[in-house]
Amino acid sequence: MTSVSWVFLFIACAAAVLDWAAVARESVLLEYLTKPTATVALLATAATLDVAHDATWAWRIAALGFCLVGDVFLMLPRDAFVPGLASFAVAQVLLTIGFVMDDVHVGRLVVGLVVTVPVAVLLARRFVAAIRRAGRPELVAPVVVYLVVISVMAVASIAAGPVAAVVGALLFMLSDSLIAESRFVRQRPWHGVGIMVTYHFALAGLVVSLL
Repeated sequence: MTSVSWVFLFIACAAAVLDWAAVARESVLLEYLTKPTATVALLATAATLDVAHDATWAWRIAALGFCLVGDVFLMLPRDAFVPGLASFAVAQVLLTIGFVMDDVHVGRLVVGLVVTVPVAVLLARRFVAAIRRAGRPELVAPVVVYLVVISVMAVASIAAGPVAAVVGALLFMLSDSLIAESRFVRQRPWHGVGIMVTYHFALAGLVVSLL
């Protein structure tokens, strides 16, 4: 870690905590300010780390950039769910490429498949059924595709990534599952804060795993 990356990490932590408070208090203006700030600061943290600027680092930086785009889409006052979903899908693909460029261990790959695939299937069945009950069949394909790409990313992180990356990937999957649960199944009072807490820790894990 460089002194500059420590500064950006501190900014990211402060912005994340303020964003959690904004979501809890339903302060839209504060959320508009803090949500993208946290992602930008984490991206800047990754960009200024004292690590090799190799392909893994580059793919991770690009993925964080698309996460920022997705953040903006999902917090717009109009419904931009599909563009936001598409942005995060690209981020998952970029993360997967970065993971598989490292050494993939067959044993860990099998573990990743055993852990992730059953969970992904259960989530897909739950969310697709809820989407159809809500009369939104046009959302089935985008949601299923996204579940596939984020599941592949999680498997790739287990197969090749360090512990911080695995934790980050699984938290990313949890955060996005909470979004789908809240949007399509049933919204609970704690969902908003839970989504952002798991999301920020997911991004932090992916950044720290570069060290």
